[in-house]
Amino acid sequence: MDDNSEFLVFGATGQQGGAVARALKAKGRTVRAFVRNPDSAKAMALAGEGISLAKGDLFDTDSIDRAMAGIDGVFSVQTSSPGGEVSDQQEVDQGKAIADSALRHGVRHLVYSSGGGAGKGPTGMGHFDSKSEIEAYVQGLPMATTITRPASFMEMMMLPGMGLPEGEFTFFMRPDQLMQMIAVNDLGRINAEILMAPDRFSGRAIELSSASVTGEDLARAFTKAAGRPITYRRFSDELLDSNPFLKRLAELVDDGLLAGVADIPALEREFGALTSLDAWLAADGKSLFEAALNAGKADVALR
Repeated sequence: MDDNSEFLVFGATGQQGGAVARALKAKGRTVRAFVRNPDSAKAMALAGEGISLAKGDLFDTDSIDRAMAGIDGVFSVQTSSPGGEVSDQQEVDQGKAIADSALRHGVRHLVYSSGGGAGKGPTGMGHFDSKSEIEAYVQGLPMATTITRPASFMEMMMLPGMGLPEGEFTFFMRPDQLMQMIAVNDLGRINAEILMAPDRFSGRAIELSSASVTGEDLARAFTKAAGRPITYRRFSDELLDSNPFLKRLAELVDDGLLAGVADIPALEREFGALTSLDAWLAADGKSLFEAALNAGKADVALR
């Protein structure tokens, strides 16, 4: 891709798309963000950074076509069913609609962001099998395409309810079990580089991860960052038995499918240094960690 290429980013007000849009902009590229509401705070923040906005809806193929006009490279990511906004079939329909539009408009390169649990056979979970279906469809198109499969986000660990304010952290892996994770900024930078080099990356499916850590590693890193002891335990059997979705995710971690299979040294040779957990906690993740660590404390103090 030359310096005059223009890129269309879907999901730009979310974590993945936002990171990719900003990484492309940081490389001096022209970026167009597909957004439902141009007046939202996140959309306006993108516009303030020099990213143009294309208003549209993934259920409206005409709006996708309008946004696609004149575009050279596309980053495609869709909301998954666990978010409650779409069904698995709607996610598939949206992924295919973006790909079809890119083909109609002669886009030079489409990068589809899938997931670490996809592309390796049926999982029995629509959350991953929907992505496998989109992958297969995209790979069958007569155009340059690349599949990227990110591991679990480091940022996801900072969601409420993981126990940090109580001095513990609960997650999917067993204390001595390795699980791969990726910092969202690494995801953005790598996908941006892939988008700009279709000749180099077309036809590939690339597993993405920044680090591989155990539950014990999390306890050590969180204890250091918090300045006080943080213990680690896996989600309890009682919780997993009461939540089939979480239980199946834990099973897929145990089976290795969601533990991550990225070749991190190879990724670093191709894309440069990646973010370790400690480095993330000291920089990009610092404010997120501190907010998660102190969540609810103000409410307690007021009682």
